[in-house]
Formats: sequence, structure tokens, C-alpha cells
Amino acid sequence: MKKLLTGISTIITTSVLITGVATAAKLQPVPTLSKAEMEKSSAIYFDRCSGCHGVLRGGATGPDITPEKTRKKKLKSLERILYEGTDGGMPGWGKDGYITKAETKMLAKYLQIKPPIPPEWDMKKTMASWKVHVPVSKRPTKAPNTNWQNYFGVVQRDAGLVTIVDGDTKEKIVTLKSGFATHILRSSSTGRYMYAIGRDGKASMMDMWATPPNLVAEVRTGIDARSIDTSKYKGFEDKYVIVGNYWPSHYMILKGDTLEPIKIVGTSGYTHDTNEYRLESRVAAIVASHHAPEWLLNLKELGIVMLVDYSKVDHGTVTETMIDAERALHDGGWDSTKRYFLAAANMRDTISVIDTVERKLVKNIKVGTKPHPGRGANWIDPEFGRVWATVHLGEGLVSIISTDPSKKYAWTVVREWELDGNSLFIKTHDNSEWVYCDNTINKEKSKTLTIFNKNNPDAKPKEITFEKNVVHMEYNKAGDEVWVSLWDAEGEVVVIDDKTLNIKKRIKGLDSPTGKFNVYNTTHDIY
Repeated sequence: MKKLLTGISTIITTSVLITGVATAAKLQPVPTLSKAEMEKSSAIYFDRCSGCHGVLRGGATGPDITPEKTRKKKLKSLERILYEGTDGGMPGWGKDGYITKAETKMLAKYLQIKPPIPPEWDMKKTMASWKVHVPVSKRPTKAPNTNWQNYFGVVQRDAGLVTIVDGDTKEKIVTLKSGFATHILRSSSTGRYMYAIGRDGKASMMDMWATPPNLVAEVRTGIDARSIDTSKYKGFEDKYVIVGNYWPSHYMILKGDTLEPIKIVGTSGYTHDTNEYRLESRVAAIVASHHAPEWLLNLKELGIVMLVDYSKVDHGTVTETMIDAERALHDGGWDSTKRYFLAAANMRDTISVIDTVERKLVKNIKVGTKPHPGRGANWIDPEFGRVWATVHLGEGLVSIISTDPSKKYAWTVVREWELDGNSLFIKTHDNSEWVYCDNTINKEKSKTLTIFNKNNPDAKPKEITFEKNVVHMEYNKAGDEVWVSLWDAEGEVVVIDDKTLNIKKRIKGLDSPTGKFNVYNTTHDIY
């Protein structure tokens, strides 16, 4: 395995020697791990597994893997799954070179042992981590004389870095430190600031007006996080930042210009359907409403979309509205009008549609196996009009949903495209005739990009095959280039001419590049 989160194993390990006996005849005996093995296994699990299965292993995007489940399998069976992966979308961590056979054996044992509960996180710890590297008074007062809105932030996941690349020249401008395994980047409402969130809960703030762009503030909001966004409603531009944490289960509101912590609010609670209490209620996707001073938060385990009103934060108050949706909410994005939020409930094979004007659930739509849209893709279908689409972790399928409420087939799957591989992301642009899908988590097609013609949806798709695994697509500001990542320790970003589908440029020297975020498109929610 490559790089592990420093110190995570020690803070989530609570026992010197883990041992036990089987409590039921049909269960395998509880294995034994030394303190050192437990620490290392905890770190591997946190890095590779907790995102889908949960810190407490209760399941969401991935299934429940608590000892009550895993001890029904023999260790050899667990080792095979960990090493080879599954057809349902789980990577082969051993086969792909991230963990050794010895680590696989150790991790299999760890999964049959009761998971340790990580510590809590509070404002005192948050304040101790807060750093302002460049005070507001020392920052530029006007935008640079460059096409800075066409800058890209490129995540170097395993290195914990973000590289800013000039979208015009294709030259790397600067590389900045971010949190461990940075998950996403989001822009402020003006585009000036770009915010990163790492899987260690660290939020980093970068100023695109500086020459070169620089790191101006950082703060650690918890132990594990995935989501960040900013206040975008009129009158609140660039004023606040919100971070959603996986562990502890909470969200945190920060000042938009310095990341100074303001408020922490817990999200543990009861599932929307069975009213089962879940300590681990992770905040997954967050989007900023364009119709009210609110953020929409996916509460993964609860199956609830929470609307957080930030209009009275300065008075010490946030107002929360709970909308029942579906379990295992993960990622999602806006329809083309930015009124409707479409959220993927992975393990229920469902897309939940939220109306942010009437503030209610519109519909739960059944799609393919384990939808994973990223933020999805919007375009005009020649037959069905406005549509939004998702790809899937669990099968090679694109589900295309009508988003025009005036149509009789609104909020139904109106078209499906078959993919050769299970996919992570889908992308298009108003100025493009193409819809791009990666096949990243399919064993056979992970190096192939599949490209559909949205103006001729029945045509056979085109393909571009690379020499390494390809992941995540992002357009430039003009919408005439697509940037894709070749995901490897010696990785690169490949720039494709959207008209000809020819390669224009290779930006090399990037360690495990994953997401790429164009300042203009991220600011304006273009996808």
C-alpha cells in the first residue's frame, strides 16, 4: 500500500491484544491480532474501506461488514475478496498493488473483530488546528491579468497535494499541500477561492487571485470528511464555508475568508424509514442552493436530505429542515435549472429528487445497480428534452432521467446506454455533442473512456483506450476540451480536443491524479 494517514491507526485502536471465542456454532472464531497488527489494519481499513463500509462497518455504499456478517465467512474467502475485488464495484486492493498478501491476511482478520470506536472531535481541537497563512489584508485586492477562471485544480490524491494548472497554456503553475487523500475541490461563489477537503478532515483554502495561487488558510474539521461547499445565495457570497464529516458525524460552518470555525452541529439520528438510531450518520454530498440561503446535505445512513439555513449564523442560529429520501445517500448534483437536486442512494439503486423551491421530495426513481453520478450530467435529448444522467458502480449502465416537470414522463428513466464497465463519473458540457463515461472500476475496461453522442443517442459509442487506468473528466471553461486523469503513481492528465477526440496535450509528473476542477465550471455548477 502507498501512503497511510499519519497517526490514524493509533487514535482508532483501543486494545493491546484482541482475542476472543466464537459465540455461535455457525460463526468462525474471533481471530487474534497484536497491537501493532491492529494499528496497521486500522490504518489500511480507514484508507481503503471506511468510505464505502463506514468506520463502524455498518455499510452504506458498500454492504454491512460487521463481525456478525464477516464471521460467517472463512478467512480465505475474505482474503480473496480483499485481494481480487468484486463485480459489484469493489476494487481488488491486492491485485491492484495497494496492499500486500500479508496485509490482506491481516485485514481479513481485522474484519472479524469488533471495530474500535474512534474518538470524538470538538471545537478545541478544531481551533488548535486552524491556521491563517495569508491574512486578508495581505491578499490581492483585484483579480490577476490572466484567464484565471480557466485554471484547473488537479488533485494528487495519495500525495496529499493540489496542483494548479493554467487551462490556456497547460502549464503547471504551483503545487500546494492539502489534506490526506483530497476528495473534492469547490469554488467560492465568485470563483476567487478554491477549497479542498481531505479524507483526514482537513480543509484547505487557496487564493486564485494570488500570483501564483497560494494556500491562505487551513483547518481540520474532524477525523474523516468528504464534502465541502460555500454560501452562494445573494447577499452571502463567499461569506461561509461548510464541511461535512464522515467521522465524527457532524457538519461544521466556517468563515469564508479565513476558515475560522464558527459552529459544529452533530448529525447522528434516526433512519427515515425504520427509526433506527445511527451513531454513524455521515455527511456525504453537499450542494449550495441557488434559491435560498441554504445548503443541502446528504445524510448517508439516515436516508435524509437536510436543508441547513445559514442566514442567521451570525446570530448563533442554524435552522434545519429534514426531507425523507432514501438510504445510503452518497453523491449527486443539480439539474440544468439548478432548482432540483438529484441524489444517489447507492445501496437502494435509487435517485432521490429534491425540489429546493417547494423544499420537498419529488420522487424516488429506480435506476441501475449502485448509481454513482459524481455530480451527474445535463443535456438536451433530441426526443425527451432536458435530461440528467448517472453511471453506476454495480453495472455498466447509464440511466438517463427526464428533468422537465412539464413532460408526462418527467422524473422517469427515459433512456439507457450500456457501458462495457462499471463506472465512477459521467460528464458533458452545453458546448459539446458528447457525453463521456469512465469505466474505472471494471477489471477489463478500466483504461477505456466511452463517449456517446447526445445528438444521436442510438449511435454506437466511441472509445479511447489509454495505457493506464483513466478516471474523472472535466471540461475547460470554453467547453472545447476534456481533461482526464491517468490514475497511477507516475500519472498524468490528458487533454482531449472535444471536436476531434484527438489528444492535444499530456501534463506529466503527477502522483495519482484523480479529480480535476475547472474554476469557472465549478463556480457555476456546470456539468
